[in-house]
Amino acid sequence: MSTEQKIPVKQTIGAPGDQGGNLLFPVFLKLEELKVLLVGGGKVGAEKLSALLGNSPAAPVTVVAISISDEVRKLAKHHPNVTLHERAFVEADLENKDLVVIAVNEKESSLAIRAAAKEKKILVNVADTPEQCDFYLSSIVQKGNLKIAISTNGKSPTAAKRIKEVLNNALPAELDDMINNLHAVRNKLNGNFDYKVKRLNELTRILVEKDNVERERRWRKIATYSLIAFGLMLIGHFIFSYLPFQRIADDTVRWYQQLDPNFHWMLLGGFLAQLVDGALGMGYGVTSATILLSAGVNPVAMSGSIHTAEMFASGASGYSHYKFGNVNKKLFKALVIPGVLGAVLGAYLLAELTKLGASTAGDYIRPVIACYTMLLGIRIIWNAFKKENRKKKFKHYGWLAGFGGFFDSFGGGGWGPIVTTTLITKGRSPRFVIGSVSLTEFFVTLASAFTFFTLLGVQHWQVIVALVVGGLLAAPLAAKLAGKLPRKTSLVLLGILVVIWSVRIIVKIL
Repeated sequence: MSTEQKIPVKQTIGAPGDQGGNLLFPVFLKLEELKVLLVGGGKVGAEKLSALLGNSPAAPVTVVAISISDEVRKLAKHHPNVTLHERAFVEADLENKDLVVIAVNEKESSLAIRAAAKEKKILVNVADTPEQCDFYLSSIVQKGNLKIAISTNGKSPTAAKRIKEVLNNALPAELDDMINNLHAVRNKLNGNFDYKVKRLNELTRILVEKDNVERERRWRKIATYSLIAFGLMLIGHFIFSYLPFQRIADDTVRWYQQLDPNFHWMLLGGFLAQLVDGALGMGYGVTSATILLSAGVNPVAMSGSIHTAEMFASGASGYSHYKFGNVNKKLFKALVIPGVLGAVLGAYLLAELTKLGASTAGDYIRPVIACYTMLLGIRIIWNAFKKENRKKKFKHYGWLAGFGGFFDSFGGGGWGPIVTTTLITKGRSPRFVIGSVSLTEFFVTLASAFTFFTLLGVQHWQVIVALVVGGLLAAPLAAKLAGKLPRKTSLVLLGILVVIWSVRIIVKIL
């Protein structure tokens, strides 16, 4: 297919009432079959030559100028069809020319050249002088074989440029594939022109119908939400008719006064813990425990509440990561079943040891995990300042997930530090590791928490509620941060958190 330059020629006949609009008639010319004269070799001349050759690289262009810039010479060097004459314009330059583009600074010279060209009935474009132009060089949007020309009737080239940028970003590159496919279908169709047009219209109607379906679905959602809102208003009206608003307000204030004085700190602990865990793939227990201890929460209540609340927080975090596209489904499938089995085994073993009086069995294994993760944390920080790691082959996903799930239940934590840090040190993308591990964590925590529920029940509900509410508020924000944080930043933050978690465990045991 030949490349084309859009040259809208002035329309001389218009319908009544259209005189205030754009009366240009858009035309696509095969410039490689026409002869073009460009008068001017400076900055503007280079812009005009670049526009011509950008759309029609094989167009024969003759450039005449007293002084020709290096940029014009560079363009001519790569296009042998461009001829340069470094001298003043003479009327003989117009011989056998089809189009003339004038790009000189002197207004009088431009008018003289234009007048000479008009005598020979040649169409003329005068740079930055719309009223002297027979045609304009438009802003062009091109996606393969698709070409769209934009004209503001010579009033605002800047507006045309901005519209070009918008269309260039909005139109997908796949449009060219669609056009090629339709061209192939058209060549295979039998029948006259009318039949081919009708058949192609049927094939492309799905593109419009798809938009219509999406639009109808959107309006159905609006209608559904409106009905739900109306229904809630009716329910609220009946409720407030039998329960006076003042009574509800008094009961709410009385309930609020009965809350733990540290409820706000607990809420903040849940929010910050989930923000750290969701963005970096670990740290829920460390962050929440630090804040709750600072708020004076009983250690026994703190431990049981964190394990209970983490189940809900990890569920919200996993869903948010999935929604924001941070989950690698293949990695998730490789981790979830071994992780759940490891968590169940760890919880069962800990429960049996507790019955035998060995309630601190997990304390003996946690320092070993902490030393391992501390080394990984240092390695992560080191890798952050190196060139991006190539993805290394790693086949033991099942063993890693089982190991992490077991010690998360048996040792009181470690799923994130063990699984997340190991996978990242193997060169996998932090974003997809954090997202996949966070989603898997919900199922691992659920399996672990089920055992703790049967043994301990639900205690210290205010701490649990505060952690859950704070975690639910932070989960979407944390998932979004996981996809936006630069690689170096996320690795440094993750490495520091892993080292702090590891040192804290070691110090606490020793």
